[in-house]
Amino acid sequence: MNHTILQSATGEPTEGVLASARVERHTTSSRAAQAIAVLALVAMLAMPWWAGSGSIRWAIELSCLIAIAQMWNLLAGYAGLVSVGQQAFIGASAYFMFVLASNFGVNPFLAVGLCLILPALLAVPTYGLLHRLDGPYFSIGTWVVAEALRLLTSNLDYVNAGSGLTLRVLAQYSLHQREVAIVTLCVIMLLVTVGGSYWLLRSRHGLALTAMRDNPVAAESQGVNVKRLRFLIFVASAVGTGLAGAIYYMAQLRITPSSGYDPNWASICIFIVMVGGIGSIEGPIIGALIYFFADRYFSQYGAVYMVVLGMLTLFVALYARSGIWGFYCRIFDAPWFPVGRKLIPQFDDKRK
Repeated sequence: MNHTILQSATGEPTEGVLASARVERHTTSSRAAQAIAVLALVAMLAMPWWAGSGSIRWAIELSCLIAIAQMWNLLAGYAGLVSVGQQAFIGASAYFMFVLASNFGVNPFLAVGLCLILPALLAVPTYGLLHRLDGPYFSIGTWVVAEALRLLTSNLDYVNAGSGLTLRVLAQYSLHQREVAIVTLCVIMLLVTVGGSYWLLRSRHGLALTAMRDNPVAAESQGVNVKRLRFLIFVASAVGTGLAGAIYYMAQLRITPSSGYDPNWASICIFIVMVGGIGSIEGPIIGALIYFFADRYFSQYGAVYMVVLGMLTLFVALYARSGIWGFYCRIFDAPWFPVGRKLIPQFDDKRK
């Protein structure tokens, strides 16, 4: 039996006998945050009945930003693979969805799920080609792949080359039907990307991911298959990013090579995750909110606005690498989505 010297409420020493211990995986803050998240998803599902089309469009765009940033965070923050070419999967998935719906007569909302086959298949040879590259070379390689896909699409007559495609088949649905379907897809997307990341990080694979994030060499020495785990995360990130891209451009009703494969998608991911807090679930959510509202209210300033965002990202990278969420955690011990375990000892107190 373990004996521990404790201190009573009056400050007098007591002898505590360790009777048992329990593992705590949730906190008061996490229960509150997750309840708010559930309410937000329910409210989002009901938006076609209480919100205007402009607000629904904002909610769709914000959801896509959160999903894409969460996938990039999983890739860079845990697997250590910094990609600046995630737009390859956004454009490829969205184009495939347009082709399935427009050229093959597939229900456009069903096509969103079927189009995920392409980013998954595309991720396998891409990773096979680039996995031997380290650091900036890997990043440049992902950008080259995205640019190659953009050039290929721009010269492919089957997808109307550089003129792009329009999702005319959605005209057969009313505005209300489209809003209900797209909002439902957004909720599913958030559950898959954010909820899936949370579930993954709380599993035994999450322990391996955390170990790999902290020190891949040490993790491999403890039995973690770093190469296989990085491959699986790369494919999963591609699929999640492709899902967000398909939903985003379905809501836009149109896509062109320059928009679908826009390098700005990579810049947005980096800003959101770096400012919000890399290597956490909460960070990309905070960063996405900051970017979304900054883009809405300050993008009118053009180049100055982009320079400010770039300087803010640089400042965070140099002086606050854990981002806003990391700063919050240094002040408050109140996680929203805890992925670790805390051992809470329970004592039988005995006065001396």
